[in-house]
Amino acid sequence: MVETIYTVAENERIARDVYKMRLCGDVSMLTAPGMFINIALPGRYLRRPISVHDVDADGGWLSIVYKVVGAGTDDMSRMTAGTKLDVLSGLGNGFDTSKSGERPLLLGGGLGTAPLYMLAKKLLGEGRRVSAVLGFASADDVFGADELTSLGVSVAVATVDGSAGVRGFVTDAMPEAGGYTFTYSCGPTPMMKAVYGRAATGGEYSFEARMGCGFGACLGCSVKTVGGSKRVCRDGPVLEKEEIVWDD
Repeated sequence: MVETIYTVAENERIARDVYKMRLCGDVSMLTAPGMFINIALPGRYLRRPISVHDVDADGGWLSIVYKVVGAGTDDMSRMTAGTKLDVLSGLGNGFDTSKSGERPLLLGGGLGTAPLYMLAKKLLGEGRRVSAVLGFASADDVFGADELTSLGVSVAVATVDGSAGVRGFVTDAMPEAGGYTFTYSCGPTPMMKAVYGRAATGGEYSFEARMGCGFGACLGCSVKTVGGSKRVCRDGPVLEKEEIVWDD
């Protein structure tokens, strides 16, 4: 983990209430897809943890995707190029691509789609045949599908209201992906629990959790595992399928 200053280069709306921000600065600590950063916002007590969407080590920038859900993220949506941000970078463990097999399946719900882009790039670079299923509330909320398709990923979309892709949830569109050797999931807990019950292979699950410090000191983001409680920010956010204990 390192505390550093990033500079906003771009900040654009890409779906309903969803924005993509590109930040320039030291990205050397971001070594695996699925890691996150923790942003300090002026006048706000807690930092905002946001997963990394993409990293360009040569260009010295990263991108994040976030949704406006409160005053803090609304402040972010109004930031212009040149804004300076105090950021804790290099947080979390990230996904392990060595487990993927030949045909990994990526499953994202809502903002959980964001870190799958960097993961897909790494898997494709390792010669894997990658498929993805993305779930959203409606067509107005869809993002990331075209971006993944442009990489060469086979993408299926599900929307709750049926306005785009398959009507229903991520699990309803999983048959569209065909066979797979491993799953990587990120999204709301109910979605991941449903994927866990449906997936026919091993997998890794990236948990979303409210965080206090973001680096393991406060224990506020702990979740149950077969080995006891783990901190999403420090021991995760990625957990293996075999270690997860779901609350009833």
